[in-house]
Amino acid sequence: MKKSPSYDTQALRDFAEVLQGRRTISLFLQTPVPRALVKDAIETATWAPNHHVTEPWNFYLLGKKSIDSCLSLVRDIVTEKKDAKTGEFKAKSWSEKPGWLVVTCRRSDDPIRQQEDYAACSAATQNILLYLWKAGVGSKWTTGDITRDARFFDILGISADEEFVVGLIWYGYPKLTPTQSRRPLDGVLDELP
Repeated sequence: MKKSPSYDTQALRDFAEVLQGRRTISLFLQTPVPRALVKDAIETATWAPNHHVTEPWNFYLLGKKSIDSCLSLVRDIVTEKKDAKTGEFKAKSWSEKPGWLVVTCRRSDDPIRQQEDYAACSAATQNILLYLWKAGVGSKWTTGDITRDARFFDILGISADEEFVVGLIWYGYPKLTPTQSRRPLDGVLDELP
C-alpha cells in the first residue's frame, strides 16, 4: 500500500517563504544584475501555464539607449500632464532603476483567447519576479502611462496593433525591502458545499 505524501516538508516551507517574502522594491542599489540571471528568469517564465500552448509573450530587455529614450519620454509625459518640475523629478527617479524589462502580450481578435493569453503573460511575469527574488534581486512591476503611450511602442520597435504591454519591470538589488501583510485566509476563502 502506498503511503500518503507528506505536505509538511522543508521544501514547501522554503517555497512558501519565497512566495510570501517577495516585495515590490522601489529603491535599488546601483550594483548591476548579471544579464545571464535575467535571461534565466525569462526562460523560466516561459513555463507559465498558457492555454493551447500559445506562448503569447514577448520580452524586451532594455539597454542604455532604450532606457535613455524612456527617461526622455516619461519626462515629456509627466510634463504634459502636470509640469516640467514634476517631469524632471520623475525622470530622475526612474533613472535610478538599474534594470528594465518589458513584457508584452500578442493581441488576438478572439476576446476569450485574449483574456487567456493576458492571464498567461501575467503568470509569466510573476514567474520572473519570483525567480529574481529567490536570487536576491528585487523588482517592481509597473503599468503606468508610459506603457500605453504610442511613443513607448516606437522605442521598443513594436506595433501596438500586434501586441500590448503587460508590464514594465524594473529590477535590481534592493536598497530597502518594505514589510507587508495580507488578510487572513478566512478573510479571502469561502468554502462551498
